[in-house]
Amino acid sequence: MARYVAEVEWALGEGEDFAAGRYGRGHRLRFDGGVVLPGSASPHVVGKWADPAAVDPEEMLVAALSSCHMLSFLHVARLAGFDVGAYRDRAEGTMAEIAPGRQAVTRVVLHPAIDWAGSAPDADRLAALHAEAHAVCFIANSVRAEVIVA
Repeated sequence: MARYVAEVEWALGEGEDFAAGRYGRGHRLRFDGGVVLPGSASPHVVGKWADPAAVDPEEMLVAALSSCHMLSFLHVARLAGFDVGAYRDRAEGTMAEIAPGRQAVTRVVLHPAIDWAGSAPDADRLAALHAEAHAVCFIANSVRAEVIVA
């Protein structure tokens, strides 16, 4: 069993009014490998109180799904005897209301583009590789959102 650690740090800024909801949502995310990222609520959620240059939780979820699918795909493609030279994705997440006053990322569409270093699989085999990658992706197995490879 593996364990993963992330630290989140936030502090009220000078002149901000927490009780009135007038405070910055910017914070720091520190990961166990030493990487530190600026984090924030999404500007779509809190408007001017967000840091638009920072990464928001919704973006991180979409990125985690994309990254996990890519890593799983590289693994299953290698085991199937295919050589991948490059992999790119532009993943898109959609937020929707799931109940009155409750929202969730309900759908993530992956748009992988793969450069093959050798022979490429046909369309059916490629779809099967993506299906297998999705089935073994730890993050996809951890969320309720629909994940689609387009």
